[in-house]
Amino acid sequence: MTADSTVDLVDDAAPGEPQAVAGVVSEAEHEALRADIRRLSTMLGRTVAEQAGEDLLALTETVRSLARTAVTTGGATDDEIARLLSGLDAPTTVTLARVFCQYFQLANIAEQLHRARELRTLRPREDRPLRTLMRRLAEEADHDTVEKVLARAELAPVFTAHPTESSRQSVLRILRRIAELLAEDTGGARENDDELHAMVDALWQTDEIRPGAPTVADEARAIGWYLEQLGSKAVPDLVAELEAQARAAGFTVPPGARPIALGTWVGGDRDGNPNVTPEVSEEVMRLYADRALRVHGTQVDSLVHELSVSTRVVTVSAELVASLERDRVAMPDVHDRVIRLDAFEPYRLKTSFIRARLDNTARRIAEGRPHVPGRDYADTAAYVADLEVIDRSLRAHLGERIAAGRLARVLRTAKAIGLSLAALDVREHASAHHEALAALHARLGSPYAELDRPARAALLADELADGRPLAPRCGTLPEPADRVMATFDMLREAQQRYGTDAAHTYVISMCQGIDDVLAVAVLAREAGLIDVTPGAGRSSLDVVPLFETVEELARAGELLDALLSVPAYRRHVAQRGDLQEVMLGYSDSNKGAGITTSQWRIHGAQRRLRDVAAAHGVRLRLFHGRGGSVGRGGGPAGEAVAASPFGTVDAALRLTEQGEVVSDKYSLPELAHDNLEILLAAMLESTLLHQAARWPADVHTRWDEVMECVSGAAQAAYRALVEAPGLPEFFTTATPVDELGRLNVGSRPSKRPGQGGRRLDDLRAIPWVFGWTQTRMVVPGWFGLGSGLRAARDAGYGPVLDEMRGWAFFANLLGNVEMTLAKTDMRIAGRYVDVLVADEHRPLFDVVRDEHERTLGEVLRWIGSTTLLHRHPVLRNTLAVRSTYLEPLHHMQVQLLAQRRSVEEPGPDLHRALLLTINGIAAGLRNTG
Repeated sequence: MTADSTVDLVDDAAPGEPQAVAGVVSEAEHEALRADIRRLSTMLGRTVAEQAGEDLLALTETVRSLARTAVTTGGATDDEIARLLSGLDAPTTVTLARVFCQYFQLANIAEQLHRARELRTLRPREDRPLRTLMRRLAEEADHDTVEKVLARAELAPVFTAHPTESSRQSVLRILRRIAELLAEDTGGARENDDELHAMVDALWQTDEIRPGAPTVADEARAIGWYLEQLGSKAVPDLVAELEAQARAAGFTVPPGARPIALGTWVGGDRDGNPNVTPEVSEEVMRLYADRALRVHGTQVDSLVHELSVSTRVVTVSAELVASLERDRVAMPDVHDRVIRLDAFEPYRLKTSFIRARLDNTARRIAEGRPHVPGRDYADTAAYVADLEVIDRSLRAHLGERIAAGRLARVLRTAKAIGLSLAALDVREHASAHHEALAALHARLGSPYAELDRPARAALLADELADGRPLAPRCGTLPEPADRVMATFDMLREAQQRYGTDAAHTYVISMCQGIDDVLAVAVLAREAGLIDVTPGAGRSSLDVVPLFETVEELARAGELLDALLSVPAYRRHVAQRGDLQEVMLGYSDSNKGAGITTSQWRIHGAQRRLRDVAAAHGVRLRLFHGRGGSVGRGGGPAGEAVAASPFGTVDAALRLTEQGEVVSDKYSLPELAHDNLEILLAAMLESTLLHQAARWPADVHTRWDEVMECVSGAAQAAYRALVEAPGLPEFFTTATPVDELGRLNVGSRPSKRPGQGGRRLDDLRAIPWVFGWTQTRMVVPGWFGLGSGLRAARDAGYGPVLDEMRGWAFFANLLGNVEMTLAKTDMRIAGRYVDVLVADEHRPLFDVVRDEHERTLGEVLRWIGSTTLLHRHPVLRNTLAVRSTYLEPLHHMQVQLLAQRRSVEEPGPDLHRALLLTINGIAAGLRNTG
């Protein structure tokens, strides 16, 4: 990377490559992307030369040249790179690592920009997912059924904080400005080169590594930026498009519909994170509300200026007149301030009252004061109701076009983010609730802690039906009951402060029996969130079991059946609209059984949950706990929805968005719009066009039989690896997993509380995947599938495997593994093992290599090619070029890990250099955790 060099991130590719796979696909956009990366790379080279010296730039070029040779020759220069890097001092290593890290940051933001630009130009409007779907629905679906589904449809992306988003917000802000400057320069004149280069300089002078671990509030501010951008732009735009496309196809989206509802775990995910206390949750919700109310205030200000309609020209509704009279009585100070200028402009009067109520609501929340009817808003519904009074009056008095303009957008934003910006979920480990209940029962002389699961379930079912409190709330509760009940009290107070929709979901992690769910229901009843006593019942909380391990997934249907058979709990579900939500965990099931069995058990669990819910007359809402990497449920989300079993998607879908995919999908409005549109269209299509099996029952029976064979052999191979003696030592020495805990990228510990050893069961799924991916072994993304497929062929199922190409579930599984294999590099992985792993543990790498060769061969056989991603040359070439820039970072990381482990306490430069390589590899691979 000389100061004037040109760098190609991507090579030429055939026009028309599928957008979902590779990003930019058209020849013109491809060339534009290459040009922008050359431009940014040249600026980075000049910055490095000016601020770090020509010698450093020359060193960068030497390392890059050797890396390119290593990639193209299969490692011919590996030893030469190692010798060169091992001779560098720590400060030079830090600077060299920063160059390659920043290259990936610049390349990634350029690629995001051109993906967004291509969405606007390459894909014609008539071919967009929603338009295509609506045309199909008009031809294939019942009109009334479509409208009923549109009325209750709800797609809910839930944003979580995890230590795989390695970029600081300061860095992301600079990168977003770089994208804006690149977007402004569409004519090739490069008039903003000076400002663009200034941003590259600013990026170089900004520390990528946080000085300390972020707090939960810091994470909330970071995720709040995305939520605010989505709620104020991408979501209203997409809802408007849904309404327009539905109208063009002859359907109507009713005014009360809320097709997209944002959610978050940041500030509510208590499972294993001691930093998430009820007080922190309250602080985070205030932060979110402040953002939401500022958005609403800005938008209503625009309405005040725009709605100059005068009663001297046109009449207004009696409803509006009556509402203004109530406003005058409730807020005479506002009336006196605006009446002189706006006496004949009732919509301006009304929006002025709305603006004042928003200000009062913000003050009420900030100061913790109670709601005052008429002066502030108790919940989103009240705010929306005020806006709808204006909407109805305009539409009834020759103002339909006016209502369809800015007011419609303000209404859509109001429904999207409400007073709370996003709904906050709470998640807690099942054991915490039983510990709390044991403490409460101990005061009553009841041996709750000694009961087995069936006895606990029977006791809790009776208590839920009874309605009698377990303990008076006027005094201090014993620990840990006091700590657990504080969370439920926080939820009740949050609903009173922001409205019920602000916090109405409680997720139970490691749910293994119906007693785990009933325990939460009883504790929620203690806090006044659930009441199922006949004649006085109300419930404002969704109690959501999370099935995470393959054992729990296998029993999911059985557990739901038993739960819905408890009369008191069934009354609670009825009060929640006969809707039961169930969360499916991808990470822990993969970590415990491997990708093949994890995906197969999740698929089977969906089928069984669907059938049980239908038998009980209950709607099922599935919540998919997907991560960024394939090993944690990642991959193209729209394709995953399409691969769901028939009948499992019923106009509602929740899924987590986490890690570095958040910035990749949602940094730019066009990308956010496209991602949400694909998901929304897939959800609606599955609901309306995939309610029956696509294949005959005997075909599915045959495929299921083969998948049981594949899954059994795959799980056996995977368990043989993870249970092998020395595997914990192999993993922790071959990968930088221990160093990840020092990266200061998240508030949550990498190990479960109280666990300090090297048992793999104690390690969270995120660092498990992250560690393997950093070394390019990527074991969680493919290991075991090869053994499974070979076992099936050996059993005579070869012809059936070929037949299964038409099965969306199987094709999605194989496609995701193919992607992961393309990012796997056994040569690079071998460097980690050779340098870092003790001799007695190295034979485990032979096991990994053997299974890799087996899986690679089986996947290539299935896709009918000798080359991975042969159908996607753009992506293949992009990954190949990225490998050239990843190569030096891997070599540096190996050297730095060896140095780190040779000293008791690393110096600050060594520590920083190591963290930079972790950052850079994560940026280069993009979906690492």
